[in-house]
Amino acid sequence: MVSPAVLLVPYDPQWPALFEAEAARIERALVGLPIRLEHVGSTAVPGLAARQVIDILAGRPPKSSVEPYVAALKQLGYDHRGTAGIPGRQFFRRGSPRSHHLHLVSWTSAFWRDQLMFRDALRADPVLAREYETLKYDLAVRLDESGGYADAKGPFIRRVLRDARSFK
Repeated sequence: MVSPAVLLVPYDPQWPALFEAEAARIERALVGLPIRLEHVGSTAVPGLAARQVIDILAGRPPKSSVEPYVAALKQLGYDHRGTAGIPGRQFFRRGSPRSHHLHLVSWTSAFWRDQLMFRDALRADPVLAREYETLKYDLAVRLDESGGYADAKGPFIRRVLRDARSFK
């Protein structure tokens, strides 16, 4: 079986609206459950090329049960993938072809904090965003989805987070 290539496309100004529409859908499905939804990932950074997948960071209260959230998201058509290798996170994806990723975590977790910090650093610094975009294009031609594309971005992401923490 051949792994899918990483297909990056230029920034689409519709991505924020697609996030907002999906966030409203999720909020309706989770009525009565506390939730905070944030648009993260490359589609959340104006001008940045990305895969056409909207990344949603879904925050729930610390120590809350994940089961009602998982059940509601499954009802919306999300495929629950468990932790997908990141303790404390419940990962979901939706669409064929894939259109959405959802990361359900405690809103006090390091994962929550780091996702927002990375997004905000890229939004605040166009030069940094271009550097990330260049890296992504370079990796996309050499690696595929299962061949380490996401992992290969790790050193850059860790550097950005380290620098952002040092400025706080």
